Amino acid sequence: MFIHNFKYALKTLFKNKMLIFWTFLFPIILGVFFNMAFSNIENSEKLEIIDIAIVDEEEYRVDDFYKEIFETLSSGDKKLFNVNYVSLEEAKDKLLEKEISGYIIYLDNPKLVVANSGINETVIRNVLEEIEDTKDIINNLVQLKVQEEILKNPEVLNYMESLTARIYEEAVNELNNVQVNVKDISKSNLSYTMIEYYTLIAMTCLYGGLLGMTAINKCLPNMSSNGKRVSIAPTKKSTMIVSSVLASYIVQLIGLSLLFLFTIFVIKVDYGRNLGLVVLLACVGSLAGLLLGVMIASIIKAHENLKLGIIISVTMLGCFLSGMMGITMKYLVDTKMPIVNKLNPASMITDGFYALYYYETTERYFFNIFSLLLVAGILFFISYMFLWR
Repeated sequence: MFIHNFKYALKTLFKNKMLIFWTFLFPIILGVFFNMAFSNIENSEKLEIIDIAIVDEEEYRVDDFYKEIFETLSSGDKKLFNVNYVSLEEAKDKLLEKEISGYIIYLDNPKLVVANSGINETVIRNVLEEIEDTKDIINNLVQLKVQEEILKNPEVLNYMESLTARIYEEAVNELNNVQVNVKDISKSNLSYTMIEYYTLIAMTCLYGGLLGMTAINKCLPNMSSNGKRVSIAPTKKSTMIVSSVLASYIVQLIGLSLLFLFTIFVIKVDYGRNLGLVVLLACVGSLAGLLLGVMIASIIKAHENLKLGIIISVTMLGCFLSGMMGITMKYLVDTKMPIVNKLNPASMITDGFYALYYYETTERYFFNIFSLLLVAGILFFISYMFLWR
């Protein structure tokens, strides 16, 4: 009887055009719109080489430290600046005509002059601040080494100038030879447009609630004539419900598979090396979404259209709070009302995807997996209590 009802439930779900649209077609249509809207957004915001000017006066020419740094920053394939060495008047004219983003004049300390406050100007300012910090480190290091030399041999006081110059050169070479070992654990697949695709997967998972609602409604005597027949049939009600819910889950996984195939092979979304973990999280999220629909169908005694509206509203609200309509929304909710996203299945799903990108280990990823399983267990228990009654 279980197999018979399972097959019957599958046929019924596939013949429901409304369910097929929301679980199969709508996520794919939304994915097409995301691709159209965001495909070129990152290329348009790519940081380009910045044109700047340096006032070529005696104060700058004698400072080998700044000269060497700006020569490095303005040469090579990955250069940051196009540097023009000009007079003060020429620098002012170029800035006025917007040929450069700013110019640097070397007085006691380098001074940056800009006309606006944009990305380029901010980059130049941050570079100057970094250079100043590095120079302070070198000066402190030189003073420390000079003091050590004096303590070792007081006679070096007789040739302090040459000693300081030698130690300064050694300190600069030592700093230049320091290799900072930064391990890049980020995947090449994530851009902030990927957040939209992750929330799209979360939405698809939660839309499985529509399938769960339909499966339960078919078994409730107050919702359909089929439910009336089920209620008086000599078949165990648990068998009917479990087989219907399982059929709903299979249909949901088919819809999810179609979405993955479409985004990977048509839209060319790169989910990275952890595609298996992405699929696993989506499957667990789908289970939570399905049981959400089961619970709503079980506890709400209302018309099917009202239940449908509740599930869609809950799903879209959860996706909105997890960042679908604006990537800053999830951050805002996490900082202002963290408990909301702790209980939001859509946020758990997207947070699990972020964890795969941001962290080298998978502790946070599996924490979200277990959180979704816990939510699914709670939803199942609530549904069971109402259905048992």
